[in-house]
Amino acid sequence: MSDLNWTTEITKIKPDEIRLRGYRIDELMGNVTFPEAVYLALKGELPGKEIGELINAILVSSIDHGATPPSVLAARTIASTGAPLNAAVAGGILAVSRWHGGAIEMCMQHLIEIKRMMGEENLDEVQATRKLVSAYRAQKKRLSGFGHRIHKKDPRTKTLFDLAEKAKLNGNFISIARSLSGAIKEILGRELPINVDGAIAALLCELDFPPEVANGFFMMARVPGLIAHIFEEQSNQKPMRKIHPTDHNYKGPEDRTL
Repeated sequence: MSDLNWTTEITKIKPDEIRLRGYRIDELMGNVTFPEAVYLALKGELPGKEIGELINAILVSSIDHGATPPSVLAARTIASTGAPLNAAVAGGILAVSRWHGGAIEMCMQHLIEIKRMMGEENLDEVQATRKLVSAYRAQKKRLSGFGHRIHKKDPRTKTLFDLAEKAKLNGNFISIARSLSGAIKEILGRELPINVDGAIAALLCELDFPPEVANGFFMMARVPGLIAHIFEEQSNQKPMRKIHPTDHNYKGPEDRTL
């Protein structure tokens, strides 16, 4: 064995055989959903049906949010130059950072810190959330996962929390997120409901995912939307055009329901 030898616990490859976390991929195909396979890849075990449905909802919730987010504007701008699909997608993904997509990771850190304070400092949930909000206010730092530039009440949050209740998640992080929203209103005097990033953060904490992979969920969710925008840009628009960030209109299908 050479000095360069290293190990991985994720995938085993042999002639005519591919295994992910021990499972043959050809056997997973048709038997597990893509979100369940995502969970398997990241956590090492297959989830139950309701957790799989929850991961699916997390991914669907962030698949697209219009043409104005930085990732879409970046992807469409690069696509307008005639760059290949992979370059435009990469540009969009590189725009995912602290203030765009990164709110999930930061909110997870807020929630984990509050739970730490509850345990180590013997504070109840309300006391701990008030302490965190007060500290952020004193430092003039922004709390992530609350409020939205467009929505007064993010419509995706309730659906995610309803599915979490169905899955019987009980790690208290959803409760902490709700208390944190209440503390923000009380101390900052602003009503900032939990947005989709905050909801996803609470669910990922409930599922014991590390904050370091949180942005990955946003990126996995957003790639299909980016591809749609890139293809539309290169199919319907002139190359090298000036792309206005807000001056555009929707002309797709009329409102539909399932």
